[in-house]
Formats: sequence, C-alpha cells, structure tokens
Amino acid sequence: MQHAVNDSEISPKAWYQNACDKAGFVCDARQLAAIDELETLWHQLVEFKVKRNQFLGRSLLSPDVPRGLYIWGGVGRGKTFLMDGFYHCLPYRRKRRIHFHNFMVEVHQEMKRLAHERDPLIALADQIEHSTRLLCLDEFHVDDIADAMILGRLLEALLERGVVLLTTSNYPPDGLYPNGLQRQNFLPAIALLKRKLKVLHLDSNTDYRMLQMVRDPLFMDAGDTATEAHMQSLYQRLTAGMHAETNSIRVRNISIPVKRNSREVVWFDFRELCGGNHDQSDYLEIAHRYPTVFLSGIPKLSADNGAAARRFTWLIDVLYDNHVKLVASFEAAPGSLYEEGKHDSETQRIASRLTEMQTRRYLELPHHSRGVSLTESVAAR
Repeated sequence: MQHAVNDSEISPKAWYQNACDKAGFVCDARQLAAIDELETLWHQLVEFKVKRNQFLGRSLLSPDVPRGLYIWGGVGRGKTFLMDGFYHCLPYRRKRRIHFHNFMVEVHQEMKRLAHERDPLIALADQIEHSTRLLCLDEFHVDDIADAMILGRLLEALLERGVVLLTTSNYPPDGLYPNGLQRQNFLPAIALLKRKLKVLHLDSNTDYRMLQMVRDPLFMDAGDTATEAHMQSLYQRLTAGMHAETNSIRVRNISIPVKRNSREVVWFDFRELCGGNHDQSDYLEIAHRYPTVFLSGIPKLSADNGAAARRFTWLIDVLYDNHVKLVASFEAAPGSLYEEGKHDSETQRIASRLTEMQTRRYLELPHHSRGVSLTESVAAR
C-alpha cells in the first residue's frame, strides 16, 4: 500500500506524489493536507540549516528554530507513514526517530546513569541537544506517573535548546494522561505542547492498516506452498513506508532471530519464538513493541512438544491482552491445534482467542503499547 522513497534530496510533497503514482496506493486528501504542513516544516529546516551555517563564525546571532508539529488521529490513518517519509527526506545528520515508549525507557535509564549530576534531567537535555536537532517521537502517549512527572521539564528543556519535535499520537494534547494520578501536575506539559508545537488533526475516515488485514486471511495453512508468498505479500503491504531493520531483535538482552523485522511488524519462526528459552516477560516486551506479529510454522501441539506448547499459550494470551494483530501459518486449524482428547479450559481459551483475533472487532481494537502488564494479563485468565 505505502511506498517509501529513500532519497533525502526530495521534499515530502514530491515523496508523497511518488507514492501516489504507485499501483495500489490510496492517495488520501487528508494526508495531503498534512503533507502541506510537513512540506512547510521541511523547507524551514533546510533553510535554517543553511542560515545557521552562514551565521557560524560571522555573528553571535542564530536564526530562529522552526516550530515543530504534533500530529494526532485514529489508528491506521497514516501518521507514522507520513512521519517516516518526512524523516527520510530531511537532509540532516542530527536527527532521530524513535517510538515514544522506547524513548521513555531510555530517558529513565539515562537519568539513573546521570544521577551524580546536579540536575540529571538538564544533563540529559544537554546530551540529547548535542546529538539531535530533529527528534521524531512516534505514538506519543502518557499512562505512567513517572513519565508524566519527567516529561514537562524535559520537553521544556529540549525546546529551549532548539530541538525540533515532530510527534504522532492517537490523542490530542488535551486527551493525554486522562484521569491519570496527579494529572494536574501534567497540565503545564500539555500547555507547553499546544504553545510550542503546531497541532494537526489527521482525521481521515479510513484505517488503511486494517483495510489490508481484513482483505486477506490472517491464518493460513503451513502446508500450502502458496502460504509463504501470501505472508510475504501481506508483510510488504503492511510495512511499506517503514524501513527494514536487523535480522534479529533483542529482548532482555537476548537476541532472537527473526525472518523479517521493521519498526511496527516483526516476523518469527515458531521454533525461534516458542522453542527457545523464553518466558512471559519476553512476550510482553514484544507485544508492547510491535502492533503486528507474524508467526510461521505453528505445529500440532502435544506432549511431544509440551514446553513449546506452553510457551505458545503464554504468547497468545499476551498478544491477545495487548490487542496485537497476529498473522500466522498453522499445520492444523486453531480448533484442532491441540492433540486429540485434550480439551481442558486452557486449550479451549486459546482456541477461542485465536478465533476472535481474526474478527474485524478485534482488528479495530487499539494496540496497547504499554497498558497491560504481565500481572494484569495473568490475573485476567
């Protein structure tokens, strides 16, 4: 569906037009309005860089830093796609694009490392400013009081230092951290976002991500020679516009091989994910990190592969509780996955969840990138 251009010499508008010319791409009028704003920011940043280089060595003055953007809207509207296109078009070295959850994990880790500083948060802001002019934060959301207490000061410090923010979110600024503990202390951060960033509502009525998934079968026959090609095709359509990453991912400092991996979709082989020495915490981290998981070669489950069967049960429970979309190939239909005669409540629950995970209602649920903890997931059973 979405096609990325890696050429950082073209503007976002030219990049989007190239995508519109591709077969199968849906050119969206509301995305075009967002592209106009991104085009403006792109030109401002390019001009800022030129002017700043001219000022260096000639004057103590510096050009004004461009105002960033806060893009919000429903799931699957193309926010991340547009951010990624902008990021790859911008001819900057000092730029970074990161999922907001991963950014906050790094923030807490760095704050501990900088604990000896007089003000660790200011030291962190200085550190980020040194390496980053443009900071792209995808899926900005706040559901943790520790994050809420840090964010206001950190964002203010970054903006004061000339870091340009481009964020995407499923929520408008006023909808962040709703009913959160001590939310009144987070209100200045919301006011800061509204004051310092241009807020843009991407209100397309079409969920492009879900359109791809409802058009195709999500669960396929592992024995069918066409299955691999079908999964490859769906993976490519879901990840177009996202750049391929490594052939493994790290969870708890353990490297797990993957068949394919992009920022929002990861593809595992069953033997690597359920046959290794993994536990529920590993699966929870994967579920929080990836909205969509592909899993190949799920075998019939019996006493012969009991340990892997148990891990598969953990995996499905965690994916289900976090509303992760699953694309998979099975040696047997979900209702016949477990050995004959094994119909305990656990296997029935997994079969029921696998069935529900193929429904439109489930596919429309927003991904929980942090919201469900392992304790909550286990307690819900």
